[in-house]
Parts: sequence; structure tokens; C-alpha cells
Amino acid sequence: MKPQVEHFFDARTWTLTFLVWDAATRDAVIIDPVLDYDPLSVRIFEESLGKVTARVDALGLRVVGILETHAHADHLSGGHRLRERLGAPIAIGARIAEVQALFAGVFHTPLENGGAGYFDKLLADHEDWTVGSLTIHAHPTPGHTPACMSYQIGDALFTGDALFMPDYGTGRCDFPRGSAEDLYDSVQALYQLPDETRVFVGHDYQPGGREPRAETTIGESKAHNLQLRADTPRAAFVSFRTTRDRSLRPPNLIFQSLQVNIRAGALPPAESNGRAYLKLPIGLFGG
Repeated sequence: MKPQVEHFFDARTWTLTFLVWDAATRDAVIIDPVLDYDPLSVRIFEESLGKVTARVDALGLRVVGILETHAHADHLSGGHRLRERLGAPIAIGARIAEVQALFAGVFHTPLENGGAGYFDKLLADHEDWTVGSLTIHAHPTPGHTPACMSYQIGDALFTGDALFMPDYGTGRCDFPRGSAEDLYDSVQALYQLPDETRVFVGHDYQPGGREPRAETTIGESKAHNLQLRADTPRAAFVSFRTTRDRSLRPPNLIFQSLQVNIRAGALPPAESNGRAYLKLPIGLFGG
């Protein structure tokens, strides 16, 4: 199967959202939707979601699923609001429970029912999930986070923050329970797929100021990925990745994003005054 794929680039967070559909049946899934957030005004808005849903309507598609590659640390997820609009279930890798437990502690905010119920489908490693006429294969790709999943639909692979465009490299591995060793193994497992497999990445940081790009192939990545080719030694990648990660600052929206995204994009519950709050843990990164 060769599904139809369109991408939507959010320049505020360098995030790529994908709309994927079966041209014969018009069944579709949305991968990694963005909910817009202005940190100065603490305003949440739906410009990015509106672009995706407008395209869904224009193409006459029926959205049968929403996929999250992981709990993002750089943008708020639009999954919850899309589910409210479209009635489609939200799926994520089953190890999200580990991430939920970790960050519920960081934010000192217990999750309702221990985090169960925010996501409609928890995908096991290598599970096939069929929604409508689409079958999604869940490739476990831990490393950036322990719960990262890449999704394959026909000849199209959606890698989230595991594998980026060849001129940029891979995702960082310095978040809690991230692992450069795990990411190396994850990407090398993806490199076993056919070279012609289309690869759609979760972010594009536009190195050199080029125009945003969303698509590469397994073959191109194996041969030319700046950080991790098929022939890159494991020790060399781990050394490079850990050294580079020590020089990186946390994402701008890490705290706002994580406490929303472990809830599938739902805001924390309102407090006794009827208002919801996002917490900023002071000194978590030192100082």
C-alpha cells in the first residue's frame, strides 16, 4: 500500500504534523498534531489544528485515528482537542505509562486514575493496529524517550524524534530515561527496512536556513545521515550524541508541554477557583 501523505509545518516549534489517508476509502489518521501556545500570554489557540481539519474537510476524509509518536517536550499536543472534534481514538506506545509516572512526580500532580484513560489505545512493540482500512505497525524506537514509537503505514514510516532529515541527524537523548545506546539500536533496526521506504520526520530544524523538509528514505538515511549512518560504529554515535546533548538547553516549552502531553493533550484539571494552571518546577535543571 502507498498511502497519501501531506505535512503541516509549525514554524514556532519546527514540528511536522502528518495527515495520512487511503485514497480508495478516504480513511485517514493524523500524526503528532500541534496545539498552539503563547507562553507570554499563556494563551492556547488552534491555528495549527484548524489547518489540518480544513484539509480533512476539503478532501472529504474520515479520520479514524490520532497517533502520537511520544510525549513531546517542545509543543503541546492537539490530540485531545482533535478527539473532541472528530471522535477519533488516540494511540501511543504502551511505555507512555513510565513517562506519565515520572512526570506526575516532577510536577507533583497525581494523574487521574494513575494516567489510564487519557489515551484510547496503548500499542505494544510491533503491534499492528487496524483502524478503518489502514493498518499501522508500531516499531519501538526508544532512545529520545523510553516510550517513542515509529509508525509504518504501507511504504511510509513516521519516525517522530528518533530519525530526522539526513542533514540534521537524530533526536536528543538527554531527557529522563533517554538513552543514546537505545537510540542507536532503534535506528539500526529501522535501517533493516527496504531502502525505498519513505521516511517522514517529526521535526525539521532547517540547517543552513534551507526550506522545511519532511520526507527522506531509509536508503538516503543509511547512506547520508549526518549523525548515524548504517555503517556508523555504536561507540562513535553514543560518544557524539552524549557530548552534543550536554551542550543543549532544554526545549523552550518543556514544562508546559509535558504536563499536558502526558494527558494526551488535555489541560490539567481546574482547581477550586475554576481555573487550570501549568506548573514550572523551579531549579529542576540546577541553579
